[in-house]
Amino acid sequence: MDYKEISKKTVGYLYQAHSSIRTSEMDNTLIALAELRISQLNGCSYCCSFHANELREMGMELSLIDKIPGYKHSVSFSSKQVLVLRWADAVTGLTEDMEVLLEELKKEFSEKEIVELTSSISLMNALNRLRISLGEKF
Repeated sequence: MDYKEISKKTVGYLYQAHSSIRTSEMDNTLIALAELRISQLNGCSYCCSFHANELREMGMELSLIDKIPGYKHSVSFSSKQVLVLRWADAVTGLTEDMEVLLEELKKEFSEKEIVELTSSISLMNALNRLRISLGEKF
């Protein structure tokens, strides 16, 4: 189903929100990292491919991209990257440790960055669900 065409206005607002996040003060590499992790958690093959390619184009090494599913058992990620990945996991799964993680985020990111990151995570979950439920298989 061509959901983007069928509901141009509504879906268009979602993509406008995504564009807004990408022009915020938050580091786009960290946003794309979160978006790839969320797509992995949700099993959206199209979005996994899209965001992995995007990260490569942003200069992230393929070997690091390959380690994202096992980031908890890796020393290859920066402290900010690990926090972003942990926050993506927590918000996507609505886990009980969100309050603790939020306090950790406040030590590394501004409130604006935290809002932009969390908005991105929430939005990517919605876009994954649209793609998986109504989009063409990839």
